[in-house]
Amino acid sequence: MTEQVCDPERSGPFGSGDGKPEEARQMPLPFRHERRFDEAGFVGARSNAAARTWLFASDAQKSWSDGRLVLWGGPRRGKTHLLRLWGQRQDALIVDAEHGLPDVATLVEQSPCALALDALPDHGVDELALLRIINTSKERQIPLLMTARTPPGRWQVSLPDLCSRLRATMVVEVGAAEDVLLYRLMLRLLAERQLVVSRHVTDWLLHRLPREAVAIEEAVRRIDVVTLATAQPLDRAAASRVLAAMHEDGFSG
Repeated sequence: MTEQVCDPERSGPFGSGDGKPEEARQMPLPFRHERRFDEAGFVGARSNAAARTWLFASDAQKSWSDGRLVLWGGPRRGKTHLLRLWGQRQDALIVDAEHGLPDVATLVEQSPCALALDALPDHGVDELALLRIINTSKERQIPLLMTARTPPGRWQVSLPDLCSRLRATMVVEVGAAEDVLLYRLMLRLLAERQLVVSRHVTDWLLHRLPREAVAIEEAVRRIDVVTLATAQPLDRAAASRVLAAMHEDGFSG
């Protein structure tokens, strides 16, 4: 996106003192990228195959222990994306657990078809609220999906009843992204930002970036900034500068 910039020091309808047309100067404006959580934006791979099976295979949900399942794995492995896809299919109430848990009375009043708690912390969680949510979902037969960075067995929980409920919950890991997933992720993120980068440059970057989705996302964000500033396609030299800056900022392979 660009914006024409007028110079108040110049006179004339076209910005020049002699009234002749002058080429409009262009100022790049930042493009606000919103993460997509739809079907088209999800990248399926071996690392998330087990999760996809337990979430989306026919009748798989009936095998969840007491109607509950926890997806766990490191950051940016697609847990939130999977949770939101499941939530859309189940018409679920989706809660960002990082900002606290809802009161059970609120849940009962809303009568959701399903419930999804995203990003549960492994310590400092409101144990009583979580216990009540688990008990209520079981009593009312409301499917409950939860995501976290560690499995429930590693959470710092002191309530015996909550420990018991968590031990009885099905747990599925979302594995680390493999090369094919990272490659498809980079292509999708570039396409979403309408960036054109040659195959040899993307291959060069992928061989040198950390094997994490968060590094791919950060690289594409920086590529967007560079191409906006220079109005030139990304070449190997510019890609090298992007990579060097990321290493300086702690993104090491």
